[in-house]
Amino acid sequence: MRALALALLVLLPAAQAQETLRDRIKARMEQRRAGKGDLQELQVQGRKVLVHLPTGYDAGRPAPLVLAFHGGGGHAEYMADDSKYGLQKKADEAGFVVAFPNGYSKLPGPMSGKFATWNAGGCCGDARDKNVDDVAFARAVVTAIQAKYSIDAARVFATGMSNGGMLSHRLACEAADVFRAVASVAGTDATASCTPSRPISVLHIHAKDDDHVLFNGGAGAGAFRDESKVMNFISVPETISRWVQRDHCAAPPRRTLEVAGAKDGAYCEAHSGCSGGVTVQLCATDTGGHSWPGASNVRRGKEAASQALDANDVIWRFFEQASR
Repeated sequence: MRALALALLVLLPAAQAQETLRDRIKARMEQRRAGKGDLQELQVQGRKVLVHLPTGYDAGRPAPLVLAFHGGGGHAEYMADDSKYGLQKKADEAGFVVAFPNGYSKLPGPMSGKFATWNAGGCCGDARDKNVDDVAFARAVVTAIQAKYSIDAARVFATGMSNGGMLSHRLACEAADVFRAVASVAGTDATASCTPSRPISVLHIHAKDDDHVLFNGGAGAGAFRDESKVMNFISVPETISRWVQRDHCAAPPRRTLEVAGAKDGAYCEAHSGCSGGVTVQLCATDTGGHSWPGASNVRRGKEAASQALDANDVIWRFFEQASR
C-alpha cells in the first residue's frame, strides 16, 4: 500500500500538469473560435461589453473610441471575431479603442447573451418589442469605458452591422452629444422621428444586392423568419436623403472612388456643404449581399463579402475626417 501511495504521489503532479495543459489548450481554442484575442470584459447594466485596447495603448494619451454593434441575432463575441470583421486589427493599426457591446437577449444560462437584438426604433426583435432603452445603454457603455480607460471624449464613434447599424443611425439622432460620427453597414435608418442635438457626420455602406435589408426598401427573403420581428425597411436612398435634410447639406453629391479607396464594383458619394462642416456619405458595392465589405469570412451559406472596398478602412478614414 505504501508503494502504491508513493507511486500515486509521483504520478499526481504529472497528471495535474497534463490536465492544466489540456485546460489551457481548450481555453485558447475557445478564445480563438470566439475571436476574443486579448479582449477585456466589462459588465454594463447587466450586459457584457468586450473591449480591445490597441497595440501601444498609452493611458497618458487619450485614444479614440469606437463602439461596434453586432447584427440582429448575433452577440458581442461574433462582432469581435477578427476573421469576420477585422475591427481589432484595424484598431491596432489606427490606435483606437474598440468595444463590442452585447444586445438584449432573453436567453438564460449557457446561451445568455446569444441571439441578441437592438432597439433601433422600428427594428428589431425582442429589444424593440420590450422597448429596451439601447440609447441609454450605449451612453452607459461610453461612460463605463471612459471611467476605466483613457478616452478622448471628442473622438467617440459608433458603427454597426445590420440591426447594429440601425442603432448607429438612432444614436446619431438621439446621442449626437456623445458620438462625433456614426457609420452603418447594411442597416438603414429605422427611426420614426429624429432631431439630433447638433449636425453629425453619417456614413452608410450597403450592397446593392443585399437580400436582408433591400437597397431600394423592404425586407428581403434573408431577413428574420418571423416577419413580425423586423419591419418594412426604408431604402438606402431615403436614408441618405433624411440625413442630407437633417444636416442641411447644400452641395450636390460628389461621386468619387478616391474618397474611400474603392475599386471597380463600388462607388462612394459624399454630400458636403452641410451645417457644422459635417459630411453625409454613401458607399455602395455591386455585390456582397448582407455582409461587411472586405471581410474574409461570412456566415455559412451566405454570399461572399464584396472585396471592392474595405469597410474598416472606409469607416476609420471617415471618422478621422469627421474629427478634424
